Amino acid sequence: MDYFERAQACVQELQENRRYFHTHAEAGLHTPKAKAYVMEKLREYGLKPRECGEGVTATVGKGGKVLLLRADMDALPMAEESGLPFACPTGEQAHTCGHDFHAAMLLTAAKLLKEDEASLQGTVKFMFQPAEETFEGSRNMIEHGILDDPKPDAALAYHVSPGKLPIGTYLYNDSGAMMFSVDTFTIQIQGKGSHGAYPHLSIDPINIGAHIYLALQELIARESDPNDACLLTVGQFTAGSAANIIPDTAVLKGSLRTNKQAAREKLVRRLREVSEATAAVYGGTAQVEFTCSVPTLACDKALTQAIVGYMNELPIPNAVGYSGISASASEDFSLIAQRIPSTFMYLSAGFADARGDYPAHNPKVQFNEEVLPIGAAYLAHCAARWLAAG
Repeated sequence: MDYFERAQACVQELQENRRYFHTHAEAGLHTPKAKAYVMEKLREYGLKPRECGEGVTATVGKGGKVLLLRADMDALPMAEESGLPFACPTGEQAHTCGHDFHAAMLLTAAKLLKEDEASLQGTVKFMFQPAEETFEGSRNMIEHGILDDPKPDAALAYHVSPGKLPIGTYLYNDSGAMMFSVDTFTIQIQGKGSHGAYPHLSIDPINIGAHIYLALQELIARESDPNDACLLTVGQFTAGSAANIIPDTAVLKGSLRTNKQAAREKLVRRLREVSEATAAVYGGTAQVEFTCSVPTLACDKALTQAIVGYMNELPIPNAVGYSGISASASEDFSLIAQRIPSTFMYLSAGFADARGDYPAHNPKVQFNEEVLPIGAAYLAHCAARWLAAG
């Protein structure tokens, strides 16, 4: 089958599926509308989907090697300001990272592979996951057996990217860390409340929190090897309910990202030590909880090079690849890549005009639907070619 030609014939369906996910955006681990829609479409295409934790899986083919194709389908908990006629109307969720594209592309890839099932020389397994944004979805599906029965031998995933790169551009890394690890944390500070007129009777958790915040910056400035890439962000600091009351507690929440495992282990340990010790200096306590941990995403070199070769076989207009890409964002596909040979790539879905001015996670971001048949064709063609390679 000419997968690109067939995918182009499915453009209307690709757009309809993408726009359904976009309008009915759901954030987090529980995405019942997306799950039901995926299962309905897969059945329509002749597959037999089943739930896998909070996600959906299905297979085509029989026996032989197994390749896992993954798409995330969750949105972000934010308002949308794209101005699109099919924008999510809730004002509380928005597909500002492009996961609606991923789900639509994988649905069509499943359709094409099912149509061509008799020629497949192995098995393709599909993984539609929620909660990539909160780094819960892959873990949830792993715990419910996505890497078993049948066990995948390798995995492939694409991620669309906004901006102004031409459609046809793809980005990958076959020699190092493509995306950073992430450890999200909560620091619960316990002090002693008092009237604002009598601060000497208090143990001020806001003061403790401010000193912890400053001390954590020194972990990057003075304890991290300059040759490593390390980022520490505190994005939330909450305390108190009135201007004249010193509260009992304060909470800091943030994330730690690195591109080296040794740096990650050191900083996780030191973050806890510094927080606890700083709180003790001022008479309080600090309890550190790491709420989510995802390793660095490193793609398998041989698999990545093979997939690039298969991609170059398709007559995609203006297809240009750039290697060595590394991003300080994080991706829970790394939990899959930690267990089986995997590769992950970006596909440009940008615009040359003002629509390309906004990055992912911006309420005004827009993605170009011209990439839809390209992504679907890549997924199907690369799967068939990889299975045929023996």
